[in-house]
Amino acid sequence: MIAELEKVKNVWPQVKSVLSVPTNIREYNRLSKILDDLVDEIGNDENHRLSPLLDTIGSLIEAYEEEHFQFEELAPVDLLKALMHEHDLTQSDLKDIASQGVLSEILHKKRKLNVRQIKLLSKRFNVSPAAFIE
Repeated sequence: MIAELEKVKNVWPQVKSVLSVPTNIREYNRLSKILDDLVDEIGNDENHRLSPLLDTIGSLIEAYEEEHFQFEELAPVDLLKALMHEHDLTQSDLKDIASQGVLSEILHKKRKLNVRQIKLLSKRFNVSPAAFIE
């Protein structure tokens, strides 16, 4: 175990900003961007060599969110708006979720999220799908 700890100690200065729970919104946004990049890289490949890193970063982000955000108290549309605000996203940034027109209808509560959209949002923001279900 000492040898493993020595290995970690040697690389820690280079990886601590990626493998630590964020302490402020700037670090949270940076880690969220890294998570988004990992999702783009890994896609649906659960055997990808970076999949464990994706899970780890997701857990670090979740720890920050649990302490700083009260997502479970928000209605699904309000949660989506809060997440868009926190990640500095516009409707056009979510074109993989829905077209701008459909997303506008969802944000104005004229349309509900469908199962596919809920799955995509859950994965993108590392939030339980239950948070987007009314």
